[in-house]
Amino acid sequence: MSNEPDIPVGHDEPLKPTHSLPRYSEPTPETHRKVSREEEAELALKNTLYSSGTRIVLILAFLLTILSVPAIQFASEMRSSGGSPRLGTFNLFKAYPSWEKIKAARSAHELWRLLPRGSELKAAEKEMETQSVVSEWFLPRVQWLLSEKLGAGNEQVYLGRDGWLFYRPDVDYITGPSFLDSAIALHREHAGVQPDPLKAITDFRDQLRARGIDLIVVPVPMKPGVDGERLSPRAPRESVFQNDSFSEFKKSLEEKSVRVFDPLPRLAARKAASPDRSLYLRSDTHWRPETMEFVAQELAQFVRPGAVPIAGDPLAQEITGTGDIARMLKLPERQQVFPPEPVTIHPVSAKGGPWRASKAAEVLLLGDSFSNIYSLGALGWGESAGFAEHLSRVLAQPLDCILRNSDAAFATREILSRELARGHDRLAGKKLVIWQFATRELAFGDWKLLKMQLGQPKPANFFVPKSGETVTATATVQAVSNVPRPGTVPYRDHILALHLVDVLPADGGAKDSFESLVYLESMRDNVLTPAARLAPGDRITLSLRAWSDVSDKFEKINRSEIDDAAVQLEEPCWAELIQ
Repeated sequence: MSNEPDIPVGHDEPLKPTHSLPRYSEPTPETHRKVSREEEAELALKNTLYSSGTRIVLILAFLLTILSVPAIQFASEMRSSGGSPRLGTFNLFKAYPSWEKIKAARSAHELWRLLPRGSELKAAEKEMETQSVVSEWFLPRVQWLLSEKLGAGNEQVYLGRDGWLFYRPDVDYITGPSFLDSAIALHREHAGVQPDPLKAITDFRDQLRARGIDLIVVPVPMKPGVDGERLSPRAPRESVFQNDSFSEFKKSLEEKSVRVFDPLPRLAARKAASPDRSLYLRSDTHWRPETMEFVAQELAQFVRPGAVPIAGDPLAQEITGTGDIARMLKLPERQQVFPPEPVTIHPVSAKGGPWRASKAAEVLLLGDSFSNIYSLGALGWGESAGFAEHLSRVLAQPLDCILRNSDAAFATREILSRELARGHDRLAGKKLVIWQFATRELAFGDWKLLKMQLGQPKPANFFVPKSGETVTATATVQAVSNVPRPGTVPYRDHILALHLVDVLPADGGAKDSFESLVYLESMRDNVLTPAARLAPGDRITLSLRAWSDVSDKFEKINRSEIDDAAVQLEEPCWAELIQ
């Protein structure tokens, strides 16, 4: 996180160019150190005097407040379930072991190990906060009041000028400390991440070069760095901004002979030519479609100077979408504070149908949501009109793609690494890899060092249906990957992973049980699915399909993985719960 103070709406200070961003203030003497909010509250309570009557009234009001929420939720659950309470959205008990597990415990130590830990209780508490009927009714209305009347955002969103919204990590990246600063890197390393993008990029380049494959890095600039005047009235309209370390980062890569395509100077020139032109979406983190198409054309010229696209422009299509930042505010559905925004996209077709990636292509694109935004329908801005489609059109050649909405510092490389480790050579025949990522990843991403080593195909240890086949089975949940809380991430869809044991196909043909690694939808349109509430030990019924049958549709959606390296290398299935 940044050491800079938050930027309120209408802030009088301009966004500062990268060379003048301050780094740190002088250390504060211990006798004058800043008091935290918790310490301040504790001091205030210790030094506040109450009459006996006031004390009783406050205690009763506090108890009434904390008891009213579960009481309302319980009544709502009773009503919706016909008088039989099933605490689904308000289920704290999922964090605790089942009665069967408690009875099976053979010692006090085993019983102690079954009790939920702090992280499990905290996850259950967060679910209660976001899924209770009180919060679902109350929070959107409070946020509407804050945004409409007081001009305030929330912990993820800054309100800009004239109805513009900005994602806090994007602002923190621009205004925060240098991401190459050694103290910042050491702090992030202690947090368990590999903080050095230079090390990860050069390591990846070296592994590709060993196979005769070239690499081009495409760091896409963040919205407040391009349309900064929409955030602060003092930001020069014609200026663009980057983190203080970016120029050093870019220079270091070029000195190491890593090819870098930086869109920012080209976007600055485009902005200077039309100062009133917005290059990014008003209430979304991403670029406008015409900006994306412009960068795709420029990148194609960088890859192959003089590239001429196939004759004929794609047909225009009008799309109206709601921005991901607007959704993070969790306003009432019919709010008009930040209305949907119209754009014009140009879907790309091939051989009479929508454009499709080709695994046999010589160019592989690794990208995040900036590549997906007009390609993945789940993002709400149309389909077949994204960065890969237009880059392929201008290059007049097919592309292979591995796209994931977030974690571009490692997610797409991790997918590639696992596919290679399973013995699937995704790099066969490739001459060029283009790695696109949002520049915020330079400050906040985990730049893992990953091996791009081709393994030998192994006998299938986990159950996977044959391609084109659907199998109904029962299974026990062994492990569940993490699921984000709705509204805390820019993406409204999510896929989780389950490690299943005791998998038994319903046809009764199997004599022995199996294990499986499966993917399921855990969040759809910012609403958690029943799969998101699964816990280890649950016995479930699912329909299973081979992942290869659905990967084109679901591979791009943000996904979490099981925290077990051996399980991650198994062939996955796609699953749907059967209630």
